[in-house]
Amino acid sequence: MPELPEITAHAERLADNYTGAELTAFRPLHLTALKTFDPNPRDTHGLALTRTGHRGKYLTMTFGDDLTFVVHLMQGGRLRPDPKRAKKPRGGMARWELADGGALLLTEAGTEHKAGVWLVRGETEGVEPLTGLGPDADTVTREQLAEILQQENSRIHGFLRRQQHVAGIGRLLANEILHTAELSPFAMSTKLDDEQIDALHAAMQTVIAASIEHERTLDDIGKSVDRPNRVHHRVGFPCPVCNDEIRSVEYRRYTVAY
Repeated sequence: MPELPEITAHAERLADNYTGAELTAFRPLHLTALKTFDPNPRDTHGLALTRTGHRGKYLTMTFGDDLTFVVHLMQGGRLRPDPKRAKKPRGGMARWELADGGALLLTEAGTEHKAGVWLVRGETEGVEPLTGLGPDADTVTREQLAEILQQENSRIHGFLRRQQHVAGIGRLLANEILHTAELSPFAMSTKLDDEQIDALHAAMQTVIAASIEHERTLDDIGKSVDRPNRVHHRVGFPCPVCNDEIRSVEYRRYTVAY
């Protein structure tokens, strides 16, 4: 699933290429794509794209002054240019049609169809689907992080991935952040001392900043295996810091690499 760095860079690409573009139609192409009924998507027709952004792993696109599409790509979703506007595009979930003849197409590979679109009027913070999110992982302060770590005593790898604690971190970032911080993924969140909290916060900022810079070199959201990871997708290889073997613990839906 695209994490905060991928979504941040993709929002920037959309802003560069489509700010000012007029929306002529929004068309859900799959029954489950549009998650809201009010406001009506027709209210966005004729409005220009004014800004793009993100909240955690969610992409936002605002048309006019206060109508914002919130998009969650989930595991296999992508939002890309759609010059052909095929009637039944493969994996098509929703399409934004533009006055200049271009379009943006939300697709999702596979059969789960969990990618979704919400339309929100006005302030998006605290509104579904952004309810209950913690602060974005790239902006959380050290003091905020210290307080959040005391909210629940759980293994730090899982703790970081829970979006109500900090938003935007998934399996890849959790692996990379904890390796950089030199923390065990199985350390308990409430047991971290001040020095470990300092290291965790610094690692979050360093890893996420480097990841965003890498994503900005790309033209689209790439595959996680192609990113400059130090431990994620590197199990069995030597650690670049200590040269010991990178090991893993396998769970049903994810792998902890350390």
